[in-house]
Amino acid sequence: MLATPAVAAIAARSVSKSFGGVKALISASIAISPGSVHALVGENGAGKSTLIKILGGRITPDAGSVTIDGEPAHSGIAASRRHGIGTVFQELTLLPFMTVAENLLLGREPRGRFGLIDRAAMPDVAERELAALGITHIDPRALTADIALAERQIIEIARVILAKPRILLLDEPTSALVEREVAWLFGQIRALRDGGTGIVFTSHRWGEIAAIADRITIFRNGSDVGCFDSIDEDEAITLMTGRQLEALFPVRTPAPAKPPVLTLRGVRAEGIAPLDLALSSGEILGIGGLAGHGHRSLFFGLFGAPGFTQGEIKQDGRAIRIRSPRDAIRAGIALVPEDRKSEGLFLPLKIRDNLTLPILARLSRFGAIRRGAERSLVDDTIAQLAIRTPSPSQPVGVLSGGNQQKVLLGRWLLTKARILLLYDVTRGVDVATKHEIYDLVAKLAREGYAILFYSSDAEELAHLCHRVLVMRRGAFVADLPGADLTAEAIVSAAMRESAHAA
Repeated sequence: MLATPAVAAIAARSVSKSFGGVKALISASIAISPGSVHALVGENGAGKSTLIKILGGRITPDAGSVTIDGEPAHSGIAASRRHGIGTVFQELTLLPFMTVAENLLLGREPRGRFGLIDRAAMPDVAERELAALGITHIDPRALTADIALAERQIIEIARVILAKPRILLLDEPTSALVEREVAWLFGQIRALRDGGTGIVFTSHRWGEIAAIADRITIFRNGSDVGCFDSIDEDEAITLMTGRQLEALFPVRTPAPAKPPVLTLRGVRAEGIAPLDLALSSGEILGIGGLAGHGHRSLFFGLFGAPGFTQGEIKQDGRAIRIRSPRDAIRAGIALVPEDRKSEGLFLPLKIRDNLTLPILARLSRFGAIRRGAERSLVDDTIAQLAIRTPSPSQPVGVLSGGNQQKVLLGRWLLTKARILLLYDVTRGVDVATKHEIYDLVAKLAREGYAILFYSSDAEELAHLCHRVLVMRRGAFVADLPGADLTAEAIVSAAMRESAHAA
């Protein structure tokens, strides 16, 4: 058991914070020791991100105190930097239309004559700094908007690590990372810990918590409910949720034997070879494989964002053309993307407006929205999906990640789309909300929806899908039916060079 030092590197004592009528934190406490990794776990909406923003000086608590080395801490970004606090937020803060180098060196750019920024030197400086962290695959000259989400997450992390923080706050830093990138991050965390840095780490992946944490504090409904040097996953889930989860995944029922509702023949897009695929009503067809091997191009191509460059798409045996998302929506195809904040939701808009945006024409008469009909649909959807909110008039941006994901799913269900493209929909979602999403996906399949389901988690694919097509280098290299569905089989097919074509 770790001995708690007399003075914590950073501590919060009985802090409370409300946003309107929502109590995000209720007399919550935590103390982080120097040279340790302290995991903060709990459901979405339990108050973890709010606490990290308070510890990082970004917001001020309504009650309670924060101390650094036993002394009262001051709120504000400048004060946080003086205290040596670095924060990687759940929402990426990179500027998309600046280069990787410009984002990495923001605020500490190399200077030339007369103290002016030496822009010509920036790519080389950034390349050296990234290489020192073992990052050689990201072009510092690339526009940040053009690199993958996982690479943007790595740059966000690298920018904070390069500042050599004395206190490091990591809010869901692995949510967009695959296994090898997580291993890289953990190497950086261990090096900082060994150098005396006090680290707060949040994740919804229990294996990561068990691998990296020296101490674990569990939050539920805005309050800390226990601090442990060691705790098993089942007990932690019970503390997080206030209930036991007997089984994370629903019982998988056989897919009905029906003709394909969607057929792809020889479709191509950037990063994918000609692909064939058939998806039936009531089927959950998984798409697996290592990140960066064409999954995104397949899903976004099918949604027309942008469309495929060649090949044939048939719906119920009839050829259709999908050149834009408008075409896809008209064909009853809906996409739930991995990055709900920038690609799915309008965060400042109300929950109600995010839900009904695609169906305003259906809700309107003579150019005016029928508010009664809209209210009824919104209330029914919130109840059906168990979206936790005091009011549909709240901005969707204040909801937890899991509830935001439910809003996005609800939007497309209201369009009456029958083909659902679910792209890593549980990324950054807590274990209890994952359970709810799994149940919902299984229920939708039983109701006859055709579901194409990509996940970076092989366990999800193995337990939820009726079969899985594994992609490697833009091609399907394995077709694994239900009887052969294991996480090991999916990972093996993704990695072995001699995989048999589907």
